[in-house]
Amino acid sequence: MITNKKPRSSDTDSIYMKDDRTEMSEDDDRSPSPNSITHDSRPTRTYTTGSGPGTGPGSSSVPEYLAPCPDQVLENVLENVLLFLTSRKDRNAASLVCRSWYRVEALTRSDLFIGNCYAVSPKRATSRFTRIRSVTLKGRPRFADFNLMPPNWGAHLAPWVSAMALTYPWLEKVHLKRMSVTDDDLALLAESFSGFKELVLVCCDGFGTSGLAIVASRCRQLKVLDLIESEVSDDDVDWISYFPDTGTCLESLIFDCVECPIDFDALERLVANSPSLKKLRLNRHVSMGQLHRLMAQAPRLTHLGTGSFSPSEDVGQGEQGPDYVSAFAACKSIVCLSGFREIIPDYLPAINPVCANLTSLNFSYANVSAEHLKPIISNCHKLQIFWVLDSICDEGLQAVAATCKELRELRVFPFEAREDIEGPVSEVGLQAVSEGCRKLQSILYFCQRMTNAAVVAMSKNCPDLVVFRLCIMGRHRPDHVTGEPMDEGFGAIVMNCKKLTRLAVSGLLTDRAFAYIGKYGKIVRTLSVAFAGDSDMGLKYVLEGCPRLQKLEIRDSPFGDAALLSGLHHYYNMRFLWMSACNLSNQGCQQIAQALPRLVVEVIKHEDNLDMDENVDTLYMYRSLEGPRDDVPRFVSIL
Repeated sequence: MITNKKPRSSDTDSIYMKDDRTEMSEDDDRSPSPNSITHDSRPTRTYTTGSGPGTGPGSSSVPEYLAPCPDQVLENVLENVLLFLTSRKDRNAASLVCRSWYRVEALTRSDLFIGNCYAVSPKRATSRFTRIRSVTLKGRPRFADFNLMPPNWGAHLAPWVSAMALTYPWLEKVHLKRMSVTDDDLALLAESFSGFKELVLVCCDGFGTSGLAIVASRCRQLKVLDLIESEVSDDDVDWISYFPDTGTCLESLIFDCVECPIDFDALERLVANSPSLKKLRLNRHVSMGQLHRLMAQAPRLTHLGTGSFSPSEDVGQGEQGPDYVSAFAACKSIVCLSGFREIIPDYLPAINPVCANLTSLNFSYANVSAEHLKPIISNCHKLQIFWVLDSICDEGLQAVAATCKELRELRVFPFEAREDIEGPVSEVGLQAVSEGCRKLQSILYFCQRMTNAAVVAMSKNCPDLVVFRLCIMGRHRPDHVTGEPMDEGFGAIVMNCKKLTRLAVSGLLTDRAFAYIGKYGKIVRTLSVAFAGDSDMGLKYVLEGCPRLQKLEIRDSPFGDAALLSGLHHYYNMRFLWMSACNLSNQGCQQIAQALPRLVVEVIKHEDNLDMDENVDTLYMYRSLEGPRDDVPRFVSIL
């Protein structure tokens, strides 16, 4: 199991899965009508008024009032109604009613979501949707985060930003995830959209501090600049100092993933000149002493990422350090707290003044013990989101269960992602959480040992679960008490949690577990499988039994060509299928490509094994209106 990338922020994911709603409108295969809304005109008719319908002494000829074309009235009404429709799902449904609704929905849509940048071309998207102000674009599949995909696979922003620059002069927001972004892309973005306000880059790479400096200097209305889990190269450019000195519109600034040092004086001026700033997440080069100064400049912060949570080096031995408790006490609006890199746990009590109001707490970088956690968590009665390392042990999770009755999301990450150790959390912590946090809706839980009984208990105690991701580190590990496969535990989850849409399975699983998923997982949209299954029947159960499945990720499992071919009826309805280190052959993948011509079938070879042999290293399949892409690297073969 590969878990070489530590969690960093609320947008981080484990190797086993992340949820996105998959909608069809952006990838719809119907072309828009060449004509937009038209206004019909007809000849004017006259009629005679008087005592009768024909003639009479008082008759006169007046023009008849001609009502607009009924179709035009309908489209005018629709346009006004659809302006208030914000849900992608609802809009997609509306666009499928008829051609008239299709046209009007496109004309009134302001937010564009593309779940796979290769599913539709920039030209097709910008031609259909002409009034877009916000674009969300996703690129590489999620397993690229964990070295399961060779670098330079693709997902380039360049063609998209070029098309948007020509079509969307009023664009305000761009959200990118796992895209390859260059400094030139950022420069074109900054130059093309005079009213640009929001840039969010999640798990992106290819750009550096030079590109950030261009965005900071040219986007004078920028409200949000969020860099989350992205790789930013150090170009020896002090990008923070490029923000205007006269004041900014910034409401959110997140740069905790930027590894290079920043000019703190420039950052302090920026914070002071940003009166609307509500969210600030700092990188590890910002010390606690510097954090203290920034908090004094921004007492209205609601979301704070602390950077390094260790004392300043400029405080001499025996000198009085800053009063951190008073600094946190002055920031009464903080509801979300993260950071705590390079933490010294003795300083944790400084956050006590804000704990009572916290709804989100992220300790996924903080190596703290249960002893240090308990005094903090005991004050967090409103907490709804909690991310933490397994260093808190089962004892720490029991403390969470005792206090956090409003908890909706829990993620427990491994401090040491190793298979050959006995981890500090187990079924004891999981069962405690299920008993104490009955409102839980989402859980990601890394451990080395688990029991069916604990998973069954969670399915009964937390029936509102929407996301259940249990990652048992170590291949094919059974119930460590009974020695039985983990089939019954996962079966109980899909049976009892009627709202479940995302599931990640691991441990020793037989085809029986997949039979349960196929039978009861009728609304599961994302399924991730690692080191599990007996035979092709397991995957067949899933593909034939889960009608709403959109994203399927499988690694190191025994499924072969027969299992793959069993999903022919469903692949056009899915966003993607990923299979690596399974028992697939080129012949089987070729059969899929021939049977489903609108499905792009990519066979990915590792750099050290580029010769085409019969076995397939990695298969990545996705639906596309455009067919094979034109930027295929040499280690990818499209069948």
